[in-house]
Amino acid sequence: MEHVLVTGGAGFIGSHFVKRLITAEDVARVTVLDALTYAGHVENLGTAFFSDKLRFVHGNVQDADLVNDVMASGPTAVVHFAAESHVGRSYGAAREFLSTNALGTQVLVDAAHRHTIGKFVHVSTDEVYGPLVQGSATEQAALRPSVPYAVSKAAGDLVALGAYQTLGLPVCVTRSSNNYGPYQYPEKIIPLFLTRLLRGMPVTLHDRGQHVRNWLHVEDNCAGIEAVLRDGKPGEVYNLGGGADLSSKDLTGYLLAVCGATWDAVTYIPDRPANDIRYSIDWAKARDQLGYRPKRRLEDGLAETAEWYRRNPDRWAPIARGKIPAVPLARTIPSGKGSPHA
Repeated sequence: MEHVLVTGGAGFIGSHFVKRLITAEDVARVTVLDALTYAGHVENLGTAFFSDKLRFVHGNVQDADLVNDVMASGPTAVVHFAAESHVGRSYGAAREFLSTNALGTQVLVDAAHRHTIGKFVHVSTDEVYGPLVQGSATEQAALRPSVPYAVSKAAGDLVALGAYQTLGLPVCVTRSSNNYGPYQYPEKIIPLFLTRLLRGMPVTLHDRGQHVRNWLHVEDNCAGIEAVLRDGKPGEVYNLGGGADLSSKDLTGYLLAVCGATWDAVTYIPDRPANDIRYSIDWAKARDQLGYRPKRRLEDGLAETAEWYRRNPDRWAPIARGKIPAVPLARTIPSGKGSPHA
C-alpha cells in the first residue's frame, strides 16, 4: 500500500481518512484529488496538508484527462470518497448527483483499470438499501433507494461492482451508517444543530422527530474503510455500522444537552418528501472477517464534536451567516498542479 489516491480527500470523511493514512508507516505517499466544492476545504486536512507524503490535486473526478494523469502517477490503491452527499440538496439537483456519483465513478474505474490499480475501495452509504421498518440489511439485501442521493450512490455502487465483474478491477464497496464528528460542513443535522444552538438560535425537526438513523463516529468509519483497503476481498461489499440507533428527536435531546439548551429551542415542521423512516444495516461481516469494531461511545463523540465547533467558530460561523462564498478560497490552488510542496 505504498501510494494511495484518495478522491474527495478534503471533505469531511475523506480528510479524516487522509490524516489516518499519513501516519501509517507503510504508506509512502498519499495523493488527494478534490474539486473543493462548497463542502471541501484543504483546512480540513490540517497539518497533513503540509506533509512530505501528501500531494494535493485540485480537480473533478469527472475530468477524464486529469483522472488519467493522476492514475498514471503511480498509485497502487484508490479510495473513492468524492460525492455529492446531502439528501436535501439532491431533490433539486438529481442530475448533478447522478453525474458526480455515478459517471464520476465510471471515469475513475476506467482509469484504474487502464493503470492496473491494485485495490479500489468505493465508499457508499446504508441509504442504498432503502427504508426498513424492522430488521437490518445485510450485504446481500436488494438495493431499494428512495431519495435522489441514495439512487445516485446505488448507481455508483453498481458501476464499481460492475467493473469487478467485467474488467476484473479489484473493487470493494463499503456502506456505512450516518457519520458525525469534527470538521463536518454545517448542513447535516448534527453540525447544523450544533452551530445554531451554540449561537442561541432555534432548530427544526421534521414531523414528530420519529426518523431513526444509526450514528457512527467518523473515526470508526475510517478504521473500517482502512480494514477493507488492507484486507477486504475484491468483489465484496462491507457494511460499516455499529454506532447508536436514535430517532431524530432523541438525537436532538443529546445535542440540546451538550449545548446547554432546552426544548424551547426546537420547532416542529412538516416532513420532507420521501423521508425514510428508518435505516439499519447488519455489520457482522466486517466484524467477523476484518475485525472491525467501533470504539467511540455516542455521548463521548457528541461531546467532542460539540467542543470542536465551540472552539472553532472561525471555521463555521462565517458559513452559517452566509458571509463567505459557498466555494472556499482554497480553490485558488492551481487545477491539476498539486500542492506547492508536492
